[in-house]
This record gives sequence, C-alpha cells and structure tokens, in this order.
Amino acid sequence: MVQQTVRLGMSMSDFIEQYNQQPFELVNGESIALSPNISGHQWIARTLYDAVNPFIREHALGELLWETPFVLTDSPDWVKGSRTPDLIFYSAQRWAEYIAAIPDWKGKPIVMVPDLVVEIVSPNDRYSDIDDKVDGYLADGVQMVWVLDPQRRKIVIHLKDHDQQIPLRENGLLTGGDLLPGLSVPVKALFA
Repeated sequence: MVQQTVRLGMSMSDFIEQYNQQPFELVNGESIALSPNISGHQWIARTLYDAVNPFIREHALGELLWETPFVLTDSPDWVKGSRTPDLIFYSAQRWAEYIAAIPDWKGKPIVMVPDLVVEIVSPNDRYSDIDDKVDGYLADGVQMVWVLDPQRRKIVIHLKDHDQQIPLRENGLLTGGDLLPGLSVPVKALFA
C-alpha cells in the first residue's frame, strides 16, 4: 500500500490572490477568514502604536507594523501557515537582514516570524482562541506576545520559553524587556 503525503498550504501567489480578496489566516491547513475590527479595537491598536512607535524610531530599534500578515514557509514559494496580528515588531538587525535577503519583500507578506506580537481582545473573541493563538506564536518562534484586553483593562505578557504569564493591571507599566529596552508605557494610558 502506497501512502500519499498531503502538503498543507498553498503557493505564495495563491496566498496573495486569496488574501487580497478576503483577508484570512492559514492555521493547520485551515483558512480562517478575518472579520473587520470594531472601532474600539482599532482605537486601542492605534493608541498602542502611537505610544510605542516613536520610542522605536528614536532608538532605531526596528519596525513596528499594523495588521500585516506574516507567513511560515517550507520552501520559498510555499506558504504552510500565516497569521495577521494586530501589531508586529521586528528588531532592526533582523529587519535589515530580511530586506537585504528578499529583494521583492514589498510585494508579498513578510516571510519571517516577528520578535513581538500584539493581540487585542475584541468583545466577540473567545479566550481559548486567544490562548491558542498565543501558543502558536510562541511555538513559531515569537519571543514576546502582548495580549491587551480592553474590557478587563489589563495586559498579559507571554514570553518564549517561560511558563509564567505576566499580568499588568491598569496601574502597571508596559515595558519592552530585552526587545525594547527602556520602553515604559502606563497601562492606564492605553485604555483611557
């Protein structure tokens, strides 16, 4: 009996074409359509971006991008998975190496796992789905995940290779650890 192996995913050109028609994530071979974000969700994302990006720029730490897909590949033209977090950050060195190695990088999703991912919990999100996303990000190689929960006015930080979560309440300070040294943003300012 001959067993056939099923290759999960799709070609990069098919991914780009389908994503342009309807944004989606590709997780474990399943295409999951992305719903439009509600206004409050976008407001929190913009508020965090506005609080963090000037610091990143001032200290030349890297690139912070908003709702940009990144893909996992097993060959240059085969997408085996994708995610589109609310915000992603790449360190300056990794970003410079990436754009030097991929001359057509502007014409496709990013083919590199971010250093930092931000997920914002919407009222219709299930916590088990958020937990699954966080686990997936960390398994893929993301170093740090920030989960912002506007309804509960808290942030939970997840670190690669650490079993503990770091919860931050409204009176806490969001810091960037080794990825964004010196960053300090009052949690309260993000949920004002």
